[in-house]
Amino acid sequence: MSSQVEQLEAALKAAIGRAISNGEISGQSPHSITLERPKNRDHGDYATSVALQLAKAAGKNPREVAQIILNQLKGLDSISALDIAGPGFINITLNRSSQAELISIILKAGKDFGHGSALAGVRINLEFISANPTGPLHLGHTRWAAVGDALGRVLSAAGADVTREFYINDRGNQMDLFGASVEAAALGKAIPVDGYQGQYISDLAAQVVAGNPAIISLPEDARHPAFREAAYAVQLKDQQRVLDNFGTHFDIWFSERSLHDEGAVEHGVEKLRTKGHVFEEEGATWLRTTDFGDDKDRVLTKSDGSFTYFSSDTAYYINKRERGFDICIYMLGADHHGYVGRLKATAACAGDDPEYNIHVLIGQLVKIMEGGQEVKLSKRAGTIITLEELVEKTGVDAARYTLIRYPVDTPMVMDIDVLKRNTNENPVYYVQYAHARITAVLRNAAELKISVDLKGFDSSQLTHDRENELLGKLAEFPRVVASAAEMRQPHRIARYLEDLAGTYHGFYADCRVLPMGEENATPLHIARLLLCTSTKVVIANGLDLLGVSAPERM
Repeated sequence: MSSQVEQLEAALKAAIGRAISNGEISGQSPHSITLERPKNRDHGDYATSVALQLAKAAGKNPREVAQIILNQLKGLDSISALDIAGPGFINITLNRSSQAELISIILKAGKDFGHGSALAGVRINLEFISANPTGPLHLGHTRWAAVGDALGRVLSAAGADVTREFYINDRGNQMDLFGASVEAAALGKAIPVDGYQGQYISDLAAQVVAGNPAIISLPEDARHPAFREAAYAVQLKDQQRVLDNFGTHFDIWFSERSLHDEGAVEHGVEKLRTKGHVFEEEGATWLRTTDFGDDKDRVLTKSDGSFTYFSSDTAYYINKRERGFDICIYMLGADHHGYVGRLKATAACAGDDPEYNIHVLIGQLVKIMEGGQEVKLSKRAGTIITLEELVEKTGVDAARYTLIRYPVDTPMVMDIDVLKRNTNENPVYYVQYAHARITAVLRNAAELKISVDLKGFDSSQLTHDRENELLGKLAEFPRVVASAAEMRQPHRIARYLEDLAGTYHGFYADCRVLPMGEENATPLHIARLLLCTSTKVVIANGLDLLGVSAPERM
């Protein structure tokens, strides 16, 4: 069932279409129409600048175009007032009863309210975290663990077929160093100077030996790879456990080794060669990525015949596309900014549209404060704090919500002391409390034996400005979800929920929801309780998109 905003957008498109058909204005009807909630509610429920957008092609003054559109909109039952403001903005006021019908839409849709079909039929590969299996997941991975999972939920809500993928960097010198470090710890020797440090290495060594006591007695040439593979298996399983506890789950754990073992790297090079962008120089094989804006061409195969790491990157992208994904989203850390140009150029070299088939998101650093001091040391890793330690300090909900609520392209600071407080200063508490508060109101209604269902709903009862404000905020949810998916910005959901919670608290303060004393429940009480129920549905749906719980009690 379409939302109120979608219905209004459709009405505007139809009005513009009629005006174009009868020759009142020239040009084309816009693909989408932006509707905003005016800050001053005296200016109506919604405002649009579409007349300004159409004016140039129509060869008319924007206010004249706005008047033509208004003439086409007159007579719609759902609209009570139309006026033109400023240079040509159209202000629209809805009939209160029509606006209140949104409650029926929300309650009938339930968990599906906010979901859309903008990305229906689009297969998306969403790759995030992609850490080396050589240590615990740290704070940088934590941001993507939260944001990546939320983005997957948002894209799915927009209709996309999303596959969450973790690329395991399980090949190369770092794996040998990792194995040598664990082996040294198990044998009581000094860890290599360039090896991995931290208590977790000793813990891994103990687990490896406990699982296979005979490993220590193996000949040296067999012991090295045995420790590497055993430690790899234990560490990867630990990463999966930590992510599972954090509520982040992957559909595919993709091994970099498999690209080489199954000939995918050679296949990738040959496919790029057929596109005409591979060349040989000084005994090496190159990809001419400068043809598509990269700052330099990239080596695929060195003069000694060995593949570069970039060759794995290109093979992996081609592998994703050949698995049938329309869009490949890469979520990379702040130190990978240089990958944006080369990955987009790789897509272009493969014959794809780099503006559609590949999206690269860069996440900036996170700083943790506690007791007024930055937290830098980890009990396990010895350096930066781990995901598991962060969760121990704040809980899953607070960590996830806080990491998601900021745009990923900006650095952020997490104040542990704030996140532990059950006050409105803590944003996750503020939103969750609104849900718990509504649940308590509905429990009280049930105790009073008030039947809260649509059969007794009289939408004309909702005439208070606070009710109108809350209805307007609820109506925005589908558009917020759609824009979060389109812009790849799940933080928009969190900020919307905070606005919604504040709007609800204002409504609750000014509009008495439950009858007092011996007073019987009136149609107004029923209508307000249904408005509360609708708000509860939207808050729960929004929190679910973030992977955060909607508690019934706090």
